[in-house]
Amino acid sequence: MGMVTFVDETTAGERLGSVGVSVTEERLPLRELIRRRVGQEAPGEGADAAYERALEAFGRNGFLVLVGERQITELDEVVRLAETTEVTFLKLVPLVGG
Repeated sequence: MGMVTFVDETTAGERLGSVGVSVTEERLPLRELIRRRVGQEAPGEGADAAYERALEAFGRNGFLVLVGERQITELDEVVRLAETTEVTFLKLVPLVGG
């Protein structure tokens, strides 16, 4: 069993918060990591809708996901989880008028 720490960060390097989640798996696809992250924020009935919105946002480059120092670009990419793994959700801000 390991611990995944989900970190929300802005492009300015500001960390908006983090939460640790225990995992039993050694590998998970990115989409499952997103599901678990969303589940921390929107538990219950709203979690499915929030998960779908998160997948859409990822698809349109609304945020990047870094596992350690490596960017994960595909939802089905399987991520190897160490005993402690940091997963950063880097929120991208669109350029105004650009």
